[in-house]
Amino acid sequence: MSKVTARFPSQEIALADKAALLDLLFAWAARGWIRDLDAALAHRLAQLAPDGTPSCLLAAALVSHQVGQGHLLLSLDQARQHPEELIAVERDATDDAPPPPDALLKQLPEAWETQLAAWSAVGDGQDNHPLVLLNGRLYLRRYWRHEAQVANGVSERLSQAEEVVTETLRPVLDQLFPPQDPRAEKASSQKLACALGVRSPFAVITGGPGTGKTTTVIRLLALLQVQALATRRVPLTIRLAAPTGKAAARLSESIRDQISQLDALDLPYGAQVRNAIPSEVSTLHRLLGARPDTRHFRYHRLNPLPLDMVVVDEASMVDIDMMAALLHALPPRARLVLLGDKDQLASVEAGAVLGRLCAHAERGLYRDEVVNWLEDATGIRLDPALQDSHGRDLDQSIIMLRHSFRFDDSSGIGQLARAINAGNSQAALNVLKSNTFSEVQRIPLKRDDERRLLSQTLKGRQQENAWGYRYYLHAIRPQPGTSETKHLEHESPLIRRPTSEADREAWDRWAAHVLKAHTEFQLLTPLRNGHYGVEALNLRIEQALARAGLIDKPDVAIYWYEGRPVLVTGNDYGLKLMNGDIGIALQVPADFGKPEQGTILRVAFPAGDGKGGIRWILPSRLQRIETVYAMTVHKSQGSEFMHTALVMPDTLSPILTRELVYTAVTRAKKNFTLLSASDAVLEQAIQRRIARQSQLFQ
Repeated sequence: MSKVTARFPSQEIALADKAALLDLLFAWAARGWIRDLDAALAHRLAQLAPDGTPSCLLAAALVSHQVGQGHLLLSLDQARQHPEELIAVERDATDDAPPPPDALLKQLPEAWETQLAAWSAVGDGQDNHPLVLLNGRLYLRRYWRHEAQVANGVSERLSQAEEVVTETLRPVLDQLFPPQDPRAEKASSQKLACALGVRSPFAVITGGPGTGKTTTVIRLLALLQVQALATRRVPLTIRLAAPTGKAAARLSESIRDQISQLDALDLPYGAQVRNAIPSEVSTLHRLLGARPDTRHFRYHRLNPLPLDMVVVDEASMVDIDMMAALLHALPPRARLVLLGDKDQLASVEAGAVLGRLCAHAERGLYRDEVVNWLEDATGIRLDPALQDSHGRDLDQSIIMLRHSFRFDDSSGIGQLARAINAGNSQAALNVLKSNTFSEVQRIPLKRDDERRLLSQTLKGRQQENAWGYRYYLHAIRPQPGTSETKHLEHESPLIRRPTSEADREAWDRWAAHVLKAHTEFQLLTPLRNGHYGVEALNLRIEQALARAGLIDKPDVAIYWYEGRPVLVTGNDYGLKLMNGDIGIALQVPADFGKPEQGTILRVAFPAGDGKGGIRWILPSRLQRIETVYAMTVHKSQGSEFMHTALVMPDTLSPILTRELVYTAVTRAKKNFTLLSASDAVLEQAIQRRIARQSQLFQ
């Protein structure tokens, strides 16, 4: 019998002995069942508040564990009634395994909540106690405070809604969405979204890929600027933001295209309106003025942002901390519009703010007065199924875009995404296995069959616009006669490496071309560790590319080489690189335009200036990066690739959920491939939803 097991001959002893319980928590942490941080919190509170019982210390560790899983609170009833669902445990039959959490949780006393309420570490939120207990729900004080700040910030804006005169609104809306346009019916939800966005200083626009979220928000901004110029003679000061640098760069590109389309519309104050719509997008950290190595920002309630409106894209990635900071920094009368796909993965950190906001988006729940106002403003009568006289104030400011212009009913990716969202695993498998949809496919994968996996990453599918990593590597060093090089030559004449005498602009153009080619294909995985985790996959893919002669990496010890793709894993404000940015190492002149200086390896990142600019960084200056032949699905949010392949592990993991599979599928613009060893794992993942515990917008 091991020391750990001997220390805990029964769960009753662990709950009767503080020292034994703390030892058990650290034993769980050593097994990876909870975090070291969770056990350390209980240990620290045992010192600071020694009047707590062992069950109180257990509750402290559990609420910390819940935050690590993305929840904002611990439901005491759920912990007692369904202890097996609280902590994911990989059990084994070894003698040194400590007692599992669910066995201990079954021994919780009836007076658990009473004991917690009497503990000096617990308060009701009106003081500085580290834990907050309200109605059988236990919070870490920080997250209780953030939940309250977000709820209050949204409520304050909803209470400021003013009746807008529809007579002045309708003509402009009809110019932005002409009723005679053949696509008018399909764009009806976009028109309604613009009207709702004017009516309320807080609005949420949600929809899947290709539903026109960017189109809608640009036309909403045009509508608001027309109103501002007509009433106060000066335009609104508007800022656009996204959670990551990659999402910000992608939105910047989309917005410029949408603004240019306004030229074809005969809008009042046309030139002024177009000039008043921002085309630059910043990260939320940069917008708020993040202070390095702290959770604090330059802008807050006492120093609010100098603006009239903020639009946040990819809002599903925004956690409760960041949303609270944003609302805290907004001036009281400033507008806030959130864009995002409610069905995507929630933020990695605690909270699922967009998901909570959009809990009833499918049903609409619009009250009669709102339905009538929308009809006057847009000429569109809402479907009765979306009407409800008892709808909440919040529901009146949320709209779902329902038509995908990218994935119609004949699209395999669209059919697959809809089946996943509906939790219909059999329909999803039917789409993947059907020969009807050429853009999606499932490839059976066995653990010992590396050939199938690596062949996908080397060359992908043999059809147009569906190559693997061979495609972008051919953009670096074209191989005449190959299908990839022929397509590259068709796409752009700028496929050849510039001569050593070429100037910086020529090298920037070539690097931008290589980076664009890299977006043709991306391999995704749910996991970081294990046989199908990013670390192992990146190593095996790198070795396969080297064997194929596509990269020069003769030795494992050689870290940097031309063609290495890297992902930035943390914001670096000094280098102007944001979490999620992707760069590629390229051999370029040490001093552009001066061939006598020789060449050097630099990493090319998009400058995000909308002009194809490149930021060249020495590898030695990059501290928080990783190779990115394989990328986790979480890291892929905010990105799109022509062809996306998802590797599904052969055993079920707590991280495998409907939202994860949906997010992976919808990263693909043209083609999607599932590499999977087990239909059962995919089926179970599609049937499991993320249900983060929170009282937000209940």
